[in-house]
Amino acid sequence: MASKFLISLLLILTSLLFLSCLSDPDDLLSELRSLRSQSESGVIHLNDQSVARFILNSASPRPYSIVIFFDAAQLQSKPDLHLPQLRSEFALVSSSFLAYNAESGTGSKPDSDKVFFCDLEFGESQHSFSLFGVNSLPHIRHVGPATKSPRESEPMEQSEFAGLAESMSRFVETKARVSVGPIVRPPPVSTKQIVFLLIAFLMSAPYLIKRVLAGDTMVHDPKLWMSLAVFVYFFSVSGAMHNIIRKVPMFLSDRNDPGKLVYFYQGSGMQLGAEGFAIGFLYTVVGMILAFVTHVLVRVRNVAVQRGIMFVAMVVACWAVRKVIYLNNWKTGYSIHAFWPSSWN
Repeated sequence: MASKFLISLLLILTSLLFLSCLSDPDDLLSELRSLRSQSESGVIHLNDQSVARFILNSASPRPYSIVIFFDAAQLQSKPDLHLPQLRSEFALVSSSFLAYNAESGTGSKPDSDKVFFCDLEFGESQHSFSLFGVNSLPHIRHVGPATKSPRESEPMEQSEFAGLAESMSRFVETKARVSVGPIVRPPPVSTKQIVFLLIAFLMSAPYLIKRVLAGDTMVHDPKLWMSLAVFVYFFSVSGAMHNIIRKVPMFLSDRNDPGKLVYFYQGSGMQLGAEGFAIGFLYTVVGMILAFVTHVLVRVRNVAVQRGIMFVAMVVACWAVRKVIYLNNWKTGYSIHAFWPSSWN
């Protein structure tokens, strides 16, 4: 009888000790609010100790969710990862969430306390990276109120990072069941800059009006429009718009030799910005030759000079076309060759 009593007492003491080790939810919530208020964007910087306090040693279910952005200072210089840009977009989601939910909510707990945005840096939180099983970046995880183990947290799909802040917002709304609200991006021009530009325009308006009436401005210069036409042509044929939309890097670091840069990527699944500029340059050379022959060379009266320049132009154009065909064959594996039909029927 005494042994049963001792066993029961031991179990009770063990349970009390375990419960005492768990942090009080209200204290954790107050601490998270305090840490969030110290950040301009509302993103809380975590480390191994704070991960243990707010996630591992907290009672489940917690009254809050945590969305973590995994970062690594040593990889921020890699252009193919876009970590600084993604970290900035993550901060936009956090600040937009706080601005939208500051005054909303039901009861005494505002919606802004339901989700806390945090980040982890690999150099100072390697143990936490191991707990979450994160072995590649970029990476975002949602730790729900009932999540007991970091491995059970929900990761954001890699394909969704292309949507930047908007995709992150949808991920948070889907997993945390809260409204993030519209993404509030800072204006490209501040109020002070707008005032300065307005004052500068008003001061220079009389001089500008005089030049316009006299027809002596850059807008009246045909060379400007010719240069803009060449630029638009190069911009179109080089795929620059695709590179901007898809955030394509100009070059990559060689995996076998990190000190070496790769400007041409063999394989049709990916195209670097340098590749597009190279092809755009070759196309522009052919287009400029065609424009020169049809608008300038026809005005030359000397037939021998015409023929000589025409021969050089044809050689350069053929060289440019052959280079385009060679690069296309090298990248895709598809060969292009001349074909002469044996019959027209």
